[in-house]
Amino acid sequence: MKNKNTYSFRKFINDLHLWLGLASGIILFIVCFTGTILVFDAEIKSFFAEDFMVEAKAEKHKLTNLTQTLKETNKVHVTGVSIPYKDNEPYTFTVKEDLKERRGTKVLVNPYTKAIHKSEKTKVDAFMFTMFKLHRWLLLDISIGRPIVGVATIIFLLLSISGIVLWFPKKLKWKNIKQGLKIKTKANWKRVNHDLHNTLGFYASIFLLIMAITGLCWSFESYRDGLGQIIGTKIFDRSAPEFSLENKTDMEAISYDAAVALANKTLNYPGELSVSFPSPKSNYYSFRKYAEENWSPSISDKVYIDTYGQLLKVELFDDKPWNQQIASLIRPLHMGDVFGTVSKIIYFLACLIATSLPVTGTIIWLNKLKKKRKRK
Repeated sequence: MKNKNTYSFRKFINDLHLWLGLASGIILFIVCFTGTILVFDAEIKSFFAEDFMVEAKAEKHKLTNLTQTLKETNKVHVTGVSIPYKDNEPYTFTVKEDLKERRGTKVLVNPYTKAIHKSEKTKVDAFMFTMFKLHRWLLLDISIGRPIVGVATIIFLLLSISGIVLWFPKKLKWKNIKQGLKIKTKANWKRVNHDLHNTLGFYASIFLLIMAITGLCWSFESYRDGLGQIIGTKIFDRSAPEFSLENKTDMEAISYDAAVALANKTLNYPGELSVSFPSPKSNYYSFRKYAEENWSPSISDKVYIDTYGQLLKVELFDDKPWNQQIASLIRPLHMGDVFGTVSKIIYFLACLIATSLPVTGTIIWLNKLKKKRKRK
């Protein structure tokens, strides 16, 4: 007969789950709540943004002309453009007042009329940015808030693993396992609360593990480098390829339109095309194309072309080694847009469940405390 006072491995896991959850509950609630909202960040901003209608007509203006008009009208540097697959959508140009700017500003242009629409920041944009700062560093100084969120994410990872262990019953029989797969809605509120924590937490656990493992890449550089070493490639590798380009004075530089036509011929399938124009730092065109009928809207193929129309390099996602494919999907795996709307809905529900877990878990603990007091 087993001694009830024996401190078993299961009791250790239970205590670990309990005290880690209580210690990090408030921070995890904030991070998970903001994460729930940020899943549909782009959709929320788009819904409240000012409409810019584009009516498809017989012929579009050439990209070279659109770029020149934008430069002359706004006195800016045009560094790139995103050309949509659909004819009734505007071109999205990236412009900078100073080339030293990191990101630049997005400007919408009607390719049929040359009408320009500069996207102004709204209160919704400000709200979503606040949610982002809460999610990433709790509105604190980045050097302080980022590691706090990182430690909370490590705890969240341990809670997810320990929660899965605790979900399995002591006796692994189908009858006992079956009870953990459903919520007894007709039971008293304490049991319903327990089932909400236990059952919903189990269903969301695999997605929460993915979010935690990938989310740590933003919190700790050492973790990101270590994970990169494990899978054998650098994560968040934004370095541009280096080419030994010759200045061919006897050749004429190709136009933007000719470069785009060459890129589309190389990547001969329908899809959105993103273009980075030649600059003093990288004197070549960089193209990124997202196939309209791909299994994931987050993956793309790349093409590099010099200013004279010579094809420098082609990078097809499907030809990359598996480790480079995984590394390039870290962000969409964390954000939930790896499979588009379907995966976003799943992540939204998983984040919503994760937001509720600190609440239901605390209620379970308080109920147990009351029960112990009554026994005494």
